[in-house]
Amino acid sequence: MAVVTGTRGCPDALAPGDEADAEENPVVDPIDPTATGFLLAENRNMPMHVGGLQLFEKPEGAGRGYVREMYEQMRDVDQIAPLFLKHPHRSARTAGQLVWQPDEAFDIEHHVRHSALPRPGRIRELLELCSRLHSTRLAWERPLWEAHVIEGLRDGRVAMYTKTHHALVDGVSAMRLLASVLSTDPDERDMPAPWAMRPRPPRAEPTDDGGASLADVSAATVRTALAIASEAAGMPAALIRTLNKSVRNETSALSLYAPRTILNQSITGSRRFAAQDWPVERLRAVGKATGTTINDVVLAMVSGAMRTYLAELDALPETTLVSMVPVGLNAKQSQLASGDGGNAVGSVMVQLGTHLPDPADRLAAIHRSMLDGKQSLSAMTPAQILAMSALGQAPAILGPILRMQGIVRPPYNLIVSNVPGPRTTHYWNGARLVGTYPLSIPINGMALNITCTSYDGKMCFGLTGCRRTVPRLQVLLQYLDDELEALERAAGV
Repeated sequence: MAVVTGTRGCPDALAPGDEADAEENPVVDPIDPTATGFLLAENRNMPMHVGGLQLFEKPEGAGRGYVREMYEQMRDVDQIAPLFLKHPHRSARTAGQLVWQPDEAFDIEHHVRHSALPRPGRIRELLELCSRLHSTRLAWERPLWEAHVIEGLRDGRVAMYTKTHHALVDGVSAMRLLASVLSTDPDERDMPAPWAMRPRPPRAEPTDDGGASLADVSAATVRTALAIASEAAGMPAALIRTLNKSVRNETSALSLYAPRTILNQSITGSRRFAAQDWPVERLRAVGKATGTTINDVVLAMVSGAMRTYLAELDALPETTLVSMVPVGLNAKQSQLASGDGGNAVGSVMVQLGTHLPDPADRLAAIHRSMLDGKQSLSAMTPAQILAMSALGQAPAILGPILRMQGIVRPPYNLIVSNVPGPRTTHYWNGARLVGTYPLSIPINGMALNITCTSYDGKMCFGLTGCRRTVPRLQVLLQYLDDELEALERAAGV
């Protein structure tokens, strides 16, 4: 068994005689409030990890053992980056506070695995494997991530499925991490694994030793509290604006008018995953012809697909579905984001126009709703956006906890995200990346999550749903394709 350790808080990094000091004052990192929320919200039916499926074409001349060699390259790294060594921990010694603690017995073979598909090795078998892998929780006793190098696709491509707890990274951070280990040069052969330790460029400000003593935890908490307090004067005005727009049924961080649908039920931990991509140029052409954005067109595709899907199940509500759309914030602007990985996400509640029969009308309604939401956010600071977004999320979290599902309206019906990725062809040690598809988090009462990633001229959709609550999830791919064609006809392109 290969055991690889990093230098952060591991026994090998201690000088002689320091062991006792380390035991009394372990190296820990405080966990920021957003990450703490993701950890505490997790349960058996609601694993809180995000994932990704990447498809690679083998380089020319690759032999029969290429996939094994690719796996070994990713497994046999000299040092693991600190982000991938830490796991959550709390005890009496931490005063019950959740902290990050380094895994001193890190086992790389538990986290990086080599798998193979059963015959006939279709995409169907690959998506079924990803669905099963995405259904299992990550144990807090180990660092919260896994990677699976997968062979057996009949077309010869290689797949890699990864999952990482949302407390470590959000979707934007995950895409940046992936891009950081890819190259635009097909001949480059020294690209590291995403979890490998890499030298950081020099910074102007001093760096710490990668950890904090237990005494520093309380100091960090005070600093976070002061950062929140500095925004307090503006919170009431932001809250009043948000509530006013919500009462008027306008787009903001809070929704009061989402209808009940079959998606808004208690979920199980079992997942189903579907994925497909479309040329970005097709979406851009619709947007250009209609004066809308690519993101508007993505939401319009989802709107039309959901309208068809729910109508076939005789479950289409008379009023419009509402989607929660995450909005990434600049982590440098927000003192609430964690430094390594972390999360800096706000949200708006977008009306999808699913009650409108015409695709052009749905697109126009979505465009107006998104403009409304952007105007609401533009008047807030990053901390205010986080606070208002937390307010908008509260009903989704508190409803299941208080067992009030079916009594109160859901705050929104589904989640739709759009995460930008690399615009050009990228490679990992000669293997060409041909597709990247995100897997995300359905939550209790919100059984479907649709996340898109742009890459190399394609918009890659990943649909993650509760296997029991969202029947025949894969048919949504056909409905998305049908809706894009309908939008093209309506736009005259």
